[in-house]
Amino acid sequence: MRDTRIVVIQGARQVGKSTLAGQVLTGSPVVSVTLDDPASLGFARADPVGFVEQAPNATLLIDELQRAPELVVALKASVDRDKRPGRFLVTGSANLLELSSTHESLAGRAERIELYPLSQRELSSGSGSFIDAAFAPRSLASHSSALNRADYIARAVDGGYPEALQRRSSRRRENWYEAYVSQIVRRDAPDISGLQRIADLPRLLRLIAGRMGSTMVWSSLAADAGIPRRTLDPYIVLLETLYLTHTLPAWSVNLTSREVKQPKVFPVDSGLAASVLGIAPDGLGPGAPLSGPMLECFVIGELRRQLTWARQRASLYHFRDSRGVEVDAVLETPDGRVVGIEVKATATVRAKDASGLSVLRDRLGDRFVAGYVLHSGRSSVAVGDRIAAIPMDSLWAA
Repeated sequence: MRDTRIVVIQGARQVGKSTLAGQVLTGSPVVSVTLDDPASLGFARADPVGFVEQAPNATLLIDELQRAPELVVALKASVDRDKRPGRFLVTGSANLLELSSTHESLAGRAERIELYPLSQRELSSGSGSFIDAAFAPRSLASHSSALNRADYIARAVDGGYPEALQRRSSRRRENWYEAYVSQIVRRDAPDISGLQRIADLPRLLRLIAGRMGSTMVWSSLAADAGIPRRTLDPYIVLLETLYLTHTLPAWSVNLTSREVKQPKVFPVDSGLAASVLGIAPDGLGPGAPLSGPMLECFVIGELRRQLTWARQRASLYHFRDSRGVEVDAVLETPDGRVVGIEVKATATVRAKDASGLSVLRDRLGDRFVAGYVLHSGRSSVAVGDRIAAIPMDSLWAA
């Protein structure tokens, strides 16, 4: 707020954006309005310029900006006239800076903070970041854990939405998730999109959840969703804009070929994935087809959350080559250093479980910092040069 005209806190509904905004502005003069209030929403839509100028001597906190995207043009004009920092703090339950109507308008004027459901590191009151440790010289290969496979499955199914975690029974959590998705589809989606089949979003989300962990075959998804392939893309973009899904792009040693690879798409939270699929922990026992993908969704979600605060900047990808060699997660720093991560639901790790990491290491040479096989067992063990098998809770407990 000290050096930026507009600060945008954005993320899914019910992840603490408004709470964080209030904490940031504690002790500062502030005028706070929420566009979930019908009167405030009406004012914003009828007179955008007057709305953004209502706090000339204080920070204007606008909650749920995606409900009135027309305010963005007024915000741009206001901060172009008066360039003082800290004038606006806005929250949004959609990726506001990626909307075609807002991206160009706020470029260079706004700084984005993304908020996701709670991470396991936050829930365990831990500090630091697995990502920083993974790229640091020290090794994570000495960590031991008291958790087992059932513990990780339970954490994955619970997810990280604060209000869902407060529900004591699985049935109550399922009710919360159902209402949560319904509210987003009914209220937020129409505010930012003119798509005709918005009511199909919950089904599309469920189909994506059923494919998590696999590279996306768009024609198959379109056929199952009953949406023509040529019109599918805007619905995929909308789900991600609403923070219901996130895309894991493909990584390649050859940077120019990265865009031709198929991505993976995950629900933004493993608890949300479990809910839309109707899966409870007892349905994810050893050998259950979705147990591996569920834990992969859980790990990818944790990595994405930690990237928002890690000191080490990195981008997140998956890797698959034409021979079928795969690595579940690839972290790459701006200077080209790489950490690879494999996720295994089993407690026993065999040499073949690290085969993808070995291929990555051999192709990259010194650029390959380390590879980790995250498993549900309790011990860490080296399985090769710069490759270790470590308990899954190394993500938050090591």
